[in-house]
Formats: sequence, C-alpha cells, structure tokens
Amino acid sequence: MMAYLYLALAIVAEVIATSALKASDGFSRLGPSLVSVVGYGVAFFLLSLVLRTVPVGIAYALWAGLGIVLVALVGVLMYGQRPDLPAVLGIALIVAGVLVIQLFSRVTAH
Repeated sequence: MMAYLYLALAIVAEVIATSALKASDGFSRLGPSLVSVVGYGVAFFLLSLVLRTVPVGIAYALWAGLGIVLVALVGVLMYGQRPDLPAVLGIALIVAGVLVIQLFSRVTAH
C-alpha cells in the first residue's frame, strides 16, 4: 500500500515540476526553474521506490494518465488554457484506461 502512496506523491511532484517548468519561461526564471528540477528529482526518486513492488507498466500507466489529467487541470486553473472537446474526450479516454487497469487487470504488485 505504501507503494501507491509513493506513486501518488510522485505524480503530485511531477505535476508541480511540470507546472513550474511552464512558469520558468525556458529556464530563464530561477525560482520556477529550481522548483522544476527539484520536483522532477523527487518524482523520479519516489517512482524508483514504487517500481520495487508495482509492475512498471501499471505504475507508468497510472503516472502518465493521472499526470495528464492533473496537468490539464493546472493548465485550466493557473494558465487559463481551456481544452477543446477533442482534448476533453481524449483525457476522458485516458481516465477510462487507468480505471480499466485498476479495476479489471489481473496484474498485481509482486
């Protein structure tokens, strides 16, 4: 169960890092640039702990799927970036894929 807590924290760290990357303006602003570098470092460290027990395919599917959804929400809330209908439908399909994996896949942590 700790692995999934680490995964959730890794996803949050990656979302923070990606959001700060946008704010860094091509690494021309020090504060957001540092947040990006540290955030990605934390995210990958935590992901490495997750991969001790969670299959890489499952971990990465959750990482990518939830990360996409959260970054899209950050884009809306922080940057006023409104996704169009095809983008919303694509994100919904990603969420559906993550749910199918979590609810119906027989692949479990080892």
